[in-house]
Amino acid sequence: MGKVRTPPVEKGAGHPPAGTFQPGGPTWRFVRPMSHAAAMDPKEGFRYRWFVFGDLNGFFGLMFDNVTVLSFMAMILILFFGMPPEIVFTRMFPGTAFGVLFGDLVYTWMAFRLAKRTGRQVTAMPLGLDTPSTIGIAFTVLGPAFVGYKAAGMDDQSAALQTWYVGMAVMIYMGIFKTIFSFAGSWLQRVIPQAGLLGSLAGVGLALIGFLPLLEVLGAPLVGLVSLGLILYNLVARIRLPYNIPGVFAAVFLGTALYYPLASYGLVGQGIIWPTLDLTMGLPLPTLGFVHGLRDGLNYLPIAIPFAILTVVGGINVTESARVGGDDYNTRDILLTEAIATLVAGLCGGVAQSTPYIGQPAFKAMGSRAGYTLLTGLFVGLGGILGFIGFIVAAIPKAVLAPILIFVALDIIVQAFHACPAVHAPAVAMAFFPNLARVVQLQKNYAPGFADMVKEISAKVAQGKEVFLNSDLVTIAFGNGFILTAMLWGAWVALLIDRKLRQASLYLLILAVMAFFGVIHSVYPDGNMYLPWKIPEPVLRAIPYQFASGYLVLAALFFGLSFTRESTEPMPVEEVHSHPGPTFE
Repeated sequence: MGKVRTPPVEKGAGHPPAGTFQPGGPTWRFVRPMSHAAAMDPKEGFRYRWFVFGDLNGFFGLMFDNVTVLSFMAMILILFFGMPPEIVFTRMFPGTAFGVLFGDLVYTWMAFRLAKRTGRQVTAMPLGLDTPSTIGIAFTVLGPAFVGYKAAGMDDQSAALQTWYVGMAVMIYMGIFKTIFSFAGSWLQRVIPQAGLLGSLAGVGLALIGFLPLLEVLGAPLVGLVSLGLILYNLVARIRLPYNIPGVFAAVFLGTALYYPLASYGLVGQGIIWPTLDLTMGLPLPTLGFVHGLRDGLNYLPIAIPFAILTVVGGINVTESARVGGDDYNTRDILLTEAIATLVAGLCGGVAQSTPYIGQPAFKAMGSRAGYTLLTGLFVGLGGILGFIGFIVAAIPKAVLAPILIFVALDIIVQAFHACPAVHAPAVAMAFFPNLARVVQLQKNYAPGFADMVKEISAKVAQGKEVFLNSDLVTIAFGNGFILTAMLWGAWVALLIDRKLRQASLYLLILAVMAFFGVIHSVYPDGNMYLPWKIPEPVLRAIPYQFASGYLVLAALFFGLSFTRESTEPMPVEEVHSHPGPTFE
């Protein structure tokens, strides 16, 4: 979802009285009285000025957001996991960028349609790559799949191709899910407590989007800390730079300008990598390659589907903010467009989903109309096809890009605590823990030596020297399906705080069923689902029974406690507003 902060807009705000002065960007303009005919019909003589100077401001903001997200994805896949760059730039980028082009073109057309219907100078809905899910899927689907295929004996090229197929298949699954739930988005928003939705996303922000990039910053501190400091100065502390220079631009420009001369003399803590102007062209042609990834892609649905849910719910909120700002788009049309754009991307080789950005009123305040979404779609789409976005991505050092990720992480974490009721803060925090287990998984990379580890643990268990719930096995299980686990954990804790014990018990039952079949807490590093009684190793076979039993007993306990008088008593007001948290004496 987008990162542009929106100014508050009063609900129902309309046009000022005729013959008055009103803001028009940096100056004030005189609004002439309407003719009687125009007053009777606001569309009388109306002409939609779809491209104005404000569209250039909107274009640079929306375009740079998308290019930055593509940079993150490339950095993670190429530099962190070692995937061949040609697969990323010529296979994954074109279809991913084409999904953005498709969605922005449709949103541009929607703006024309709404302007014609209402007789108003409307602003198009912004669409782009969803930052949390793009980064999350790169870290937890594409990267691990590539490592797993290499561990199975594939060479780099074959493993990368198979990973591409899996990425496409996951997009198809997400697109289908989003299409179905675009008709039931409000229901999803009602049944999943906000602490579960935002808490799971905040956990991704803390563990994946924030912590791992921070390691990159500290790996080249001379340039990384300078870029991070500028980001925090301008975007977190909200202090304007001289001449109102955008903070992201300043951080990237100064960090890159420092990197190349300093790295040439070995002064940044790492070797220099010079980019080459090699425009790798790739056409986003429809392909059935995703068919080869459908089976393996099923294993990643516990990660992918929660990300899809978040964009559906986010799309509802974004459309509502646009309506309050004066542009009344149809929510279902907005959601269907993002769903179809994700499907189109998957069919054409894309591996990241698109979403409406949460900044339409901000783009409206810039003076943007419909030109900025058209320009962004064309720039990103053609950039992915012709390869010049790949060059931009390669030219920016990862220690310079990483601070932007850290800001995104901070924004996501803070939003979760601010948007949820204060009393639900423990539920939001509870959703962080599965994400931390996933980080440990990534760092330890259990897959290559997993079979030997299981044999060693089994031998020690047989000799009475080890418990079968070994800490490494628990970490693997806890980290698998971490997004779904975090969402459900945040939800049941929020319901518990609200004294809705029976609903909390229902969520625990869902957790028990999912844990039993490996939808979450899978015992295998690749997150495969299974029938637990068919797991051959006794040490591993015991784990799903243990997790499922724990959830079931807790569900039964809460259900029984729901009949007590104490469980129906509301939390005292002073506890809600002023309790500082637990103390230990």
